Amino acid sequence: MDDFIQTLADRLQQPLPGQDAQFKMAHAARRTAVSTPPDARQAGVLALFYPKDKEWHLVFIERDSSNPNDRHGGQISFPGGKYEVGDETLANTALREAQEEIGVDPAKIEILGALTNLYIPVSNFQANPFVGFTSETPNFVPQEREVRSILEVPFSLLQQPDIIQYIDLQLAQNMTLREVPHFNLFGKVVWGATAMMLSELLEVIQEEQL
Repeated sequence: MDDFIQTLADRLQQPLPGQDAQFKMAHAARRTAVSTPPDARQAGVLALFYPKDKEWHLVFIERDSSNPNDRHGGQISFPGGKYEVGDETLANTALREAQEEIGVDPAKIEILGALTNLYIPVSNFQANPFVGFTSETPNFVPQEREVRSILEVPFSLLQQPDIIQYIDLQLAQNMTLREVPHFNLFGKVVWGATAMMLSELLEVIQEEQL
């Protein structure tokens, strides 16, 4: 196994940075712990590393915004979705969703570990993020109904100091969030729960590189 991947796998078995790392990329209104209610829906999310052009990449999806019931439509996120009984485990949910949304065979993915769970009040989901890798460069196939586009991001880009920026986001005609921290990925705004999960992943890796 590649040294970077092995080190990441080892680190994910140790205590995680947790909410402190997540809240670094949360809007000011979100920087308080929110207990997960008993009726919260469970979701599995996958941060997938893969090799391309001689460096590790992470894949993100731009969700389709045509479904009025999708509270995350149009946003940039990791592949993922809600738990189904046949999944048996949330890790399997993450793998199934990755296959459905971006066409990656679960048999070619190895789960390295999990990040800290994150409750998302706006959709009443508890996201359970997993970190995995595949040793092959995938041929991504976006799911037509749910995925507008796929973003392939070199991991080195995510470690650049100017990758984190701030923006005012208009969520509705009468609702604007001011000074929202986000990752600027090729002009795409990665904010909210995805940015919070990514923030913890980056801190996990940075701790090993010190």
